[in-house]
Amino acid sequence: MDRNHVSAATSNHALGYDMTAFDYLASTTDQRLNQLKEFLRFPSVSAQSDHKADIRDCATWLNRHLNDIGLTSKLEETAGNPVVYAEYHADSDAPTVLYYGHYDVQPPEPLDLWTTPPFEPEIRDGYLYARGATDDKGQTFTHIKGLEAVLKSEGRLPVNVKMLIEGEEEVHSANLPGYLKKNKERLKADIAVISDTAQFDKKRPAITFGLRGIAASEITVYGPNRDLHSGSYGGAIANPITVLAQLVAQLHDKNNKVKIPGFYEHVRPVSRKTRQMYETLPFSERTFLREVGAKGLHGEKGFTTYERKWDRPTCEINGITGGYQGEGAKTIIPSFASCKITMRLVPDQDPDDVNRKLAAYLKSICPPSVKLKVDLWGGASAVVVPNDGPWLDAAAAAIKKGFGKKPVFMKEGGSIPVVADLKNLIGVDTLLLGFGQNDDNIHSPNERFRIVDFENGCRTAAALPDELASVSTR
Repeated sequence: MDRNHVSAATSNHALGYDMTAFDYLASTTDQRLNQLKEFLRFPSVSAQSDHKADIRDCATWLNRHLNDIGLTSKLEETAGNPVVYAEYHADSDAPTVLYYGHYDVQPPEPLDLWTTPPFEPEIRDGYLYARGATDDKGQTFTHIKGLEAVLKSEGRLPVNVKMLIEGEEEVHSANLPGYLKKNKERLKADIAVISDTAQFDKKRPAITFGLRGIAASEITVYGPNRDLHSGSYGGAIANPITVLAQLVAQLHDKNNKVKIPGFYEHVRPVSRKTRQMYETLPFSERTFLREVGAKGLHGEKGFTTYERKWDRPTCEINGITGGYQGEGAKTIIPSFASCKITMRLVPDQDPDDVNRKLAAYLKSICPPSVKLKVDLWGGASAVVVPNDGPWLDAAAAAIKKGFGKKPVFMKEGGSIPVVADLKNLIGVDTLLLGFGQNDDNIHSPNERFRIVDFENGCRTAAALPDELASVSTR
């Protein structure tokens, strides 16, 4: 195969380097794990204001680390948490790769369900346990270590690199679109790379080509102006918890189809090609249920599990509160009750439009005996990227080198808002290379990253630049 750039072997010989990137990774295994542990010790929880200092400390550490490995990095302020931005210029004729990741993490609560403290990383049974281990510090770190391995073993990178690591992904990246617009020209690239997804399973690495979008909101039902004695007022005053439960119960019909009027207006049918592709992917109902601890499958009638997870929109209650929840009994009619709702969206569904339809529907079915407040939090559109072409071929080749086997192509049901932003604001498509597993407990207690996945991810990340550098000659 002809290449625009010298091969790794030629580069090593010419520059006097006597090891490959994989050799370098093998020689730094303990060092890389210790550095990842250091990264994970920062409680960079973006959803909690008391961690503001920890977030900045984490960004400062990351910025210094990127400079230390040979990139030119700096902290860039936003209206919220800082962005860590790094560059490397190889050659004006070389492809430019934009790497994205995030250093903020989900809240660790409930803390009592963690085997070890969430910000005291520990290796057990082949896994590294800590909040952020997979989402997304660990996966982002694979690319940092992969680039370092190439730089230390070959003296140069075969591609131009731009790396953007933000600190607000777990709170809907509120300030990222403005940052992207402001820096549109500087961030231009030929392809973007994100590792914030999962492999298909422990035996099959994957490239993800589709993500669902999201629309988020919170609804609050207000009743009396204070908690009331349930004996003195019960039966005469509406109970906000009861009303909220009635509203929630009317979000789905008996076939688990969302009842919001117009919800499916722009939903595309699952294509025959997509269904045929899913049929090639193994699925064990027994294994699936065992992994999540559920008694049976549940979802929209007429669709398979993969279709429900990847190609159909959903409406979920994420949390519900109201009334007395302490020890023992307290006989009251509570003054309010609330719940948080997220709807996973598919292509052509607009988050704002779907949120407005939700609000209108809830107001239309809410009884006049209570007051309903609907707070719409916005969201992100679904994304589908091409599942073929030279960039995908290059990524697949890198994964084969890193994992020793070809990847499968799949979709995921989660959302990564920046993928749509990069396409719409910068004009760049994204390679979604997941190194985690679906059972890594992201957003849950005991989050973890399998050590072998971290190592294979680092190897893939080290192989990726040379594969991407050759795209124009494929």
